Amino acid sequence: MIVLGIDIGGSATKGALVDTETGQLVSERFRHKGDKTKKPKEIVKDIRSIAKELNYTGIIGAGFPGIVKNGVIGTSVNLHKDWVGANLAKMIEDETGNKAYILNDADAAGTAEFRFGSEEAHLADAVMFLTIGTGIGSAIFVEGKLLQNTELGHMSLGKYTVEEHSSAAVKTREKLTWKQWALRFNEGLKAYEFLLNPDLFILGGGISARFDKYAKYFTVKTKVIPAKLENLAGIIGAAVTAQEKLG
Repeated sequence: MIVLGIDIGGSATKGALVDTETGQLVSERFRHKGDKTKKPKEIVKDIRSIAKELNYTGIIGAGFPGIVKNGVIGTSVNLHKDWVGANLAKMIEDETGNKAYILNDADAAGTAEFRFGSEEAHLADAVMFLTIGTGIGSAIFVEGKLLQNTELGHMSLGKYTVEEHSSAAVKTREKLTWKQWALRFNEGLKAYEFLLNPDLFILGGGISARFDKYAKYFTVKTKVIPAKLENLAGIIGAAVTAQEKLG
């Protein structure tokens, strides 16, 4: 089945058509720039534009960077405050005429990676997926089942949260070297390892493509691998989940 997947992020809203059987994109990926000033209605109009550019009518899956329950946004740290309490599923349906399913963006990306990415994920009892971008999202799978809305990027680590200390945006903003950034991120990994004891860490987001630049600086005992789907995972996972819930 072909489904439109949407990935709403701190810097952009991206979308493409996905074959939910194979996890492959079957269209061009469209991108609309965004930031904290962009209100929910504007981003929903961007989603309508993406659907129109793809000449698409059908169910829509969207990942959002915050807690999501029954299509309603619970938290919005990296986007406009007006998102909190917004029924994004209904907004998309009203704007496009298409039914929509909304989930946490890291849950979407983790689902795609678990289904279509590394085979090692299927061999581990407990997998922690971390997507690294404007913020840091988390998804935890125990015996293949997702624990939704974990949002562990906001876990305190001394004076800062893990994402305030070591997101990809922080690396860019503070002009950190790969070693400087990796040593910071390693502190978060050590905390997750101590508290949750996963069998495997998978690192996603665009930064996963540069894994060879920083992996040697990690000191955790738990195995750490890069995501295979990189920054396409959010789109793929949103589409696949929407198909399962609404298709």
